[in-house]
Amino acid sequence: MKRILALLLAAILLLACCPALAEDEVSDKAAIEAALNLANNPDQAWTYDSGADAWVLSVVTAVTRPVIESEEGVSVCVPGAYVTGIDTDGDGAADVTAQTAEGTVYGGLVIDYTAEVTSTNGQTYTAATAPVILNTGAAGYGNSTSTAAATTYAAEGYINVACGNRGKQDSYTDANGNTVYTGDAPSCLADQKAATRYVKYNILLGNLPGSVDYWVSTGGSGGGAHAAMFAATSNNPDFYDYQIEVGAVGVYRNTDGSYCTTVTIDGEEVELSDGAWGCVAYSAITSLYEADMALAMEYTLNPDFNYNTDFQQALAACLSAEYMDYINAQDLSVAEAAVGFDLDGDGALASTVALTIEYDAEKYADTNGYGGSYLELYLAELTENLQWYVDSLGYAEGWTWFDAEGNALSDEAVAAMTDADRAQAFIEGRYAKGATGRGGMGPSGMNGRADFGGGRGGFGGGMGEMPDFEGGFPGNMGEMPDREGGFPGGDMGDMPDREGGFPGGDMGGERGFDNAGIAENSTGDEMAVGNPDAGTTQAAGSSTDSKNYADYDALLAAYAADIAELEAGDAYGNNPVDLYNPLKYIGAEGTEDPAWLRIVCGAVEGDISMFNSLNLQLAALDAGIDATIEWQWDGGHVPSEVLGESLALWVDKMYGEYVSGVETVKAAARPQTENGTAEAPTGTDLSGWVSLGDDGSVSFTLADGMAYRTSGASKAVPGFDVIDYGQEDYVFGDSDTDARHWSEWVLKALDENRETLEGLFNQ
Repeated sequence: MKRILALLLAAILLLACCPALAEDEVSDKAAIEAALNLANNPDQAWTYDSGADAWVLSVVTAVTRPVIESEEGVSVCVPGAYVTGIDTDGDGAADVTAQTAEGTVYGGLVIDYTAEVTSTNGQTYTAATAPVILNTGAAGYGNSTSTAAATTYAAEGYINVACGNRGKQDSYTDANGNTVYTGDAPSCLADQKAATRYVKYNILLGNLPGSVDYWVSTGGSGGGAHAAMFAATSNNPDFYDYQIEVGAVGVYRNTDGSYCTTVTIDGEEVELSDGAWGCVAYSAITSLYEADMALAMEYTLNPDFNYNTDFQQALAACLSAEYMDYINAQDLSVAEAAVGFDLDGDGALASTVALTIEYDAEKYADTNGYGGSYLELYLAELTENLQWYVDSLGYAEGWTWFDAEGNALSDEAVAAMTDADRAQAFIEGRYAKGATGRGGMGPSGMNGRADFGGGRGGFGGGMGEMPDFEGGFPGNMGEMPDREGGFPGGDMGDMPDREGGFPGGDMGGERGFDNAGIAENSTGDEMAVGNPDAGTTQAAGSSTDSKNYADYDALLAAYAADIAELEAGDAYGNNPVDLYNPLKYIGAEGTEDPAWLRIVCGAVEGDISMFNSLNLQLAALDAGIDATIEWQWDGGHVPSEVLGESLALWVDKMYGEYVSGVETVKAAARPQTENGTAEAPTGTDLSGWVSLGDDGSVSFTLADGMAYRTSGASKAVPGFDVIDYGQEDYVFGDSDTDARHWSEWVLKALDENRETLEGLFNQ
């Protein structure tokens, strides 16, 4: 009876506060808010982890109309300091405490809003101000089963959230026995937004600690893509219908077609956000919209890149021409002060420089004819990231250093090494990395650099005007250059091995973005990859252009049909490709931009072009967002934090800059006094093409850098919308059918370059 009266009272209040809602919507709003109030959930259960001093909420369903309930849940980890205990009988008092908890405890948190937690970087948080870390899954744009949140950030004072999501392989059986596909874009993102609304709503109700204002999205690979897209699309109405469909809290449709985005808290209507304050994305596989062209351009800039087929090589050349036209159509510009690079060579950082790509076969012969200020910015970013790495070697722990003859140095010699000694040894590959070589994300990486401006992407400052990342296709490139000739910089030596990614084995029962749990954070307990014979869509280096099309006409027709279907729109009239293009939403009308964005990729990243993260940074800076990109030297796909960096340091730094006024800085490095125990050097010898100046500065050419960069390339050409079985798609293919084609740029290249490409296809 009490619940019925509460619902009636809520409905009366809603009619008064939200008169635009239809009567049935008012009832639905009240019912959703009652159902998703954690205090009303009899299955609310908590487990105490004494080792981490943290309470973990069992997985609860985050929406009222789930399609696949096991993938639309959420779990929360709360630092023990914020919790007096668990109220098991509803009287508001703690009946079970950390000292008396055994196993699973049913009941609600009793929150202590006076308690404080000081992070490892010196920031102080309370139950009301604690940042909330949202771990986004969707590796390969696939599904994630809801799992318990990890205790990863309890010591930092953060609230950690793990949520599930539907993905491209998902379907269900309806009441009539029909198989219904439910994993199309933007289902992954919509489920993450719905989980966010659930947690923020319960924070506002006082059921959970944490701040609704300091929400940080993070993830790796496809999870990194969704972390970036989550932040880039904060509170944009394009995503409301998908949340309404599954019964998310705090988003409803008004009678006039507009939306109500409030929840009732203590009789008052309060706005509820589905967005982020900040984002740390590792190897963000986004934006897919221009990914084919961008990755093809990186391959093309390396004249020595080995393609699997002549068709792939020719198509890469066509797509590179498309990418040049695409970038030049954007009228991009960058303030030198914003990125910390003297791009015009006038010795100052006072200019705003137009960013373009140009083609001159003779002038830029070592990069297959391509050059220009856009590529100069790219080279400056890549060089600066190596510079940071070399300058930060004092933070290496447990490395083994070797002399020129390959003998391990004595402890005394290591203790006596200067910064210049370490830099020279690194450039010559005379090292084997220790425990922090691929570091620990999260609590294991305690400190970070002091200077967050300028280098490694920098942030701040005005970008000048930058138009929407769309536009036409001016001009025709004409004949592409010959791709023969040797690597201009000589022998590069061994390329770094590609660590990271998604290790196999037991995924465990928790998710939280700690380096040891990259797989768990990115995928929940399922990652659908493999090969065409397995009916999955992991890209592979096939020497066959297509198994499914007998001729070029059939290929072209399939592309045209798939893209026409996408352009026709989904049930809400949206093109899924547009919904998953963050460049369309950053700074756009209707979007509440995050305060800051950080994207970390490996410099030998094989799954996404570095141009993608560069474009995200440019768009973010233009929108007034503090945006940093980091291309970690020697890092592969989903690199770990290294040399003193950590997600926690970054969050604390941003909190100090934007909220508390208390800066956190990198502590002084403690010189290594004991050499590691490796028996032989494993470093990459860069000395054949990287110059190290007397002042410690590094330099190399774009051609040499691209040979290094593409050493980790693993995707076919085109990069994602591959002819067969492309991984990062919105739907699966199988052994007989392609994944759905979606790139208008690939279709354009296939159509306009038929004379060049048709004769090479499947030859």
